[in-house]
Amino acid sequence: MRWALVKVCLAVTTMVVIAFAVPLGLVIKEMARDRAFSNAEREAAVVVPALSITTDRDQLERVVAAAGSDDGMAVHLPAGEGRAAVDLGRQRAAAADIAAVRRLGRASTAEVPGGSALLQPVALSLGTAVVEVYVPESEVSNGVGTAWAVLAAVGAALVVGSVAVADRLGVRMVQPAKRLVEGAHELGEGQLGARVPEEGPSELRLAAVAFNSMADQVVQLLANERELAADLSHRLRTPLTVLRLNAASLGGSAAAEQTRTAVAQLEREVDTIIRTAREAKPQTAAAGPGAGCDAAEVVRERMAFWSALAEDEGRKVRTAGVDRPVRIPVARADLAAALDALLGNVFRHTPEGTAFAVDVHDSEDAVIVLVSDAGPGISDPEAAMARGRGSGAAGSTGLGLDIVRRLAESTGGDVRIGSSVLGGTEVRIWIQLNGREPVRGGHRGSVRRRRRAARRS
Repeated sequence: MRWALVKVCLAVTTMVVIAFAVPLGLVIKEMARDRAFSNAEREAAVVVPALSITTDRDQLERVVAAAGSDDGMAVHLPAGEGRAAVDLGRQRAAAADIAAVRRLGRASTAEVPGGSALLQPVALSLGTAVVEVYVPESEVSNGVGTAWAVLAAVGAALVVGSVAVADRLGVRMVQPAKRLVEGAHELGEGQLGARVPEEGPSELRLAAVAFNSMADQVVQLLANERELAADLSHRLRTPLTVLRLNAASLGGSAAAEQTRTAVAQLEREVDTIIRTAREAKPQTAAAGPGAGCDAAEVVRERMAFWSALAEDEGRKVRTAGVDRPVRIPVARADLAAALDALLGNVFRHTPEGTAFAVDVHDSEDAVIVLVSDAGPGISDPEAAMARGRGSGAAGSTGLGLDIVRRLAESTGGDVRIGSSVLGGTEVRIWIQLNGREPVRGGHRGSVRRRRRAARRS
């Protein structure tokens, strides 16, 4: 592409230079010829007044000698009554040419050895005289060679300059295209960080923008796939917790021990899957129009599930705010997974007999779900919210709280960890409704009032 552009520019510039330089050179040559013959006419005009006054040979010779060089001019007088024709100076033109000018009575030029001769007729009383002025070839072509050389140099400079400009334009076009090809090869080889500088002509810039956008989408798709694998794997923790708790109550038989060993191994495998898949950054999106679920119904369903385990471990369970429908813009499965993650943490990280509660607070622009327990609490809430850090205990990946956080942030809300009224940890899920900014002061005031009511009861 680069050399094709150079060749095209070279051909076009060469044709343009030839089209302008050749006619211009011919014009210069013609101007030099006209200048030479104009000078010859001026020299002939000097002799004309003398011929009108006298035809004396001696006087005319002095005039001719003063008007031009010794052999550059000649005067041819016609024959008269009783006298022969007189020729002054060196004659170069043929007699027939001189006779033709005398007969026609108008100036003419004739080719002579070494140049040309201007024949100028002068009407006298005794006939028509002819003044001959010699114009050498060197004077006719004076300056023409220099002009042609200048034109050639200018043309060559234009050609070289156009080729240089075309080469630079070719480089400017080819390099972004080559970088785009290299980036495509790198992305195809699995280098997901490959990007292309968005520079060059507008078309190539648009291609680079499209390529970078495509590469970002590929990276995001892979990240979402890993995220989905991590989330699905984490959802397995809930039935595993049930299996582990049930296996603990089987006694000390060999079959019970094998069951507990298998459950522990399965938990380790799930943890490995989660830790492998958690490298991708989370990507969440708001629920589409018409999507959502009844938060109260989901809470009742999940609490019915966990209540059986709580009864086995002697845990007190309390729910509030689930006696009427509470619509939220979150998929039912996502809310169930978030509740399972939080309640699973309660069973996993608090001693048996520890009470817990789930409260749902509804308002005009937000819904708050509180999961609280009477356990030892979380010493570093920020570390617990950091994806993948967990609590440092065996079997903890830290993904549960991240699932909850992404669910809240997908609606414009957030998650907070603090101290509960039961004395342990409280996880507050703030679910924003209709994408409006929350009036959090009002919600917090409502939450405080309900907490005070709970303490009084």
